[in-house]
Amino acid sequence: MLLIEELQVEVGGRTILNNVNMEIPRGETHILFGPNGSGKTSLMMTIMGFSGYAVTHGKITFKNHDITYMPIHERARLGIGVSVQRPPTIQGLKTRNLVEVCAKHCGRDVDVELLAAEVNFTGFLDRDVNHKFSGGEIKRSEMLQLLAQDPDLILLDEPESGVDLENMAVIGESINTLLHRGVKKSHRQKIGDKSKSALIITHTGHILDYITADKGQVLYNGHLCCSRNAREILKWIGEFGYEECVRCAMDLQM
Repeated sequence: MLLIEELQVEVGGRTILNNVNMEIPRGETHILFGPNGSGKTSLMMTIMGFSGYAVTHGKITFKNHDITYMPIHERARLGIGVSVQRPPTIQGLKTRNLVEVCAKHCGRDVDVELLAAEVNFTGFLDRDVNHKFSGGEIKRSEMLQLLAQDPDLILLDEPESGVDLENMAVIGESINTLLHRGVKKSHRQKIGDKSKSALIITHTGHILDYITADKGQVLYNGHLCCSRNAREILKWIGEFGYEECVRCAMDLQM
């Protein structure tokens, strides 16, 4: 699904990512850990094609397409979807209209009301995008947009950030629906073809209570330095911190 080779990225003339290699096969969900400032969000933004993230070396391939320098809208049409940590407020644009645009430009005809019901969001459809939304409401809005798009690769930047337990359960179920795992509310049918992939950034690891991760990886000082079971990584980070976790991983590689 996604292949990143020897990726080097600069932001404002400073190298943020250095020699990052990553492969996410079709149907797999990978968790990305790392301390603040390690480059996790920069990696996600680079994959999606946001401006300001200059690829100076390496290659990004998505579904056998070289997308290294492809515009962001073309990546979206190819099947990449993203939920950023702090999406903007867009006054004057109704959430309903944004969801319709997400579906239309991905060639989908959806029932917006039915889709919104899956994330308990029907009462927000005629409100301006993210205007005076709580943290949980913003995340549910993001999930609704992704459900309308139905991307093949889902990029989620801290989906549990600012979300209470009740909303977290909705977010977790939405992610499983996006990944074609679990039960889809609108049809109450099991969906398990595992054709979708995901890269999820987390600090707390709470998202692991709601989804099944195939692999965990650690990004530290712009380098991808560990790859193993996600819960095992989270346990080590909690007990020993990132520096010891990275040192241990490097010792095992020697």
